[in-house]
Amino acid sequence: MAPLADLILAHVPLPSLPYYLTHYVRGQTPLSTQTEVFAALASYLTVIFSIRALMTDRPAMKMTKLFQAHNIILSVGSGLLLVLMVEEIAPIFWRGGLFHALCDDEAWTRNLEFYYMINYYIKYLELLDTVFLAIKKKPLAFLHVFHHSATALLCYTQLNGRTSISWVPITLNLTVHVLMYYYYYATAGGARIWWKKYLTTMQIVQFIIDLVAVYFGTYSYYAANYFKDTWPHYATCAGTEGAAVFGCALLTSYLGLFINFYIQTYRHPKAAKGKKPVANGHAVANGSANGNAYKSE
Repeated sequence: MAPLADLILAHVPLPSLPYYLTHYVRGQTPLSTQTEVFAALASYLTVIFSIRALMTDRPAMKMTKLFQAHNIILSVGSGLLLVLMVEEIAPIFWRGGLFHALCDDEAWTRNLEFYYMINYYIKYLELLDTVFLAIKKKPLAFLHVFHHSATALLCYTQLNGRTSISWVPITLNLTVHVLMYYYYYATAGGARIWWKKYLTTMQIVQFIIDLVAVYFGTYSYYAANYFKDTWPHYATCAGTEGAAVFGCALLTSYLGLFINFYIQTYRHPKAAKGKKPVANGHAVANGSANGNAYKSE
């Protein structure tokens, strides 16, 4: 039983959609080919740096209401998607246990695939975070730009690879995003949030858990398929090798970048030389997916 999904199906009039919009079909589903993905990300980089250049001799634009609307949509949307995914994952875990939920082919369901697609498209909506930074004339930090673009690419590779373990990093990321985007929404309206420091800590913990899961899944796959007589293992883990290796490498880089940000911000604050971290134009010590820049005081 999935209360939220059932409620939506019962009371929300949904349009009839073609198969490739409710199932991931490579080459038919939008943004399902390398050409489309790299073109979209190249366009993202072109747009944000073009806006930065155009804003050089222009005053910064606040766009507070639009900025708040953007963030509350992402906060609420992340929360709804999180609940829908938990409703789908919980029965799989209950029936077969943790390893089954992480690695079995059954852990890639039709509904989860659709939720993964929605999460993937949300990553492109989140690229607007950088547009707001550029319009507000905030510096475009490497952490922000790299994390935004690379995460969209990560979701694309995992959809192609059908990695059963995908729900772990996605649900953790959605949990953080519920709080993070609410923070941006609230502070844009003038609210003072005491827990802003812990957003970065939450993301670091998220990446540590992610890495434990994806390295375990990758190890299980290689042990079962290449070293079954020498490496201890339980069974294989569903997904392709390329998706697994790319996921491990990228999430490892994220952890390093966010730990470095945390150290520079909280352990060695003088290194910032009087600068305060800002995310989406607001002073906040958060190296999250909404990214950070630095504002001279």
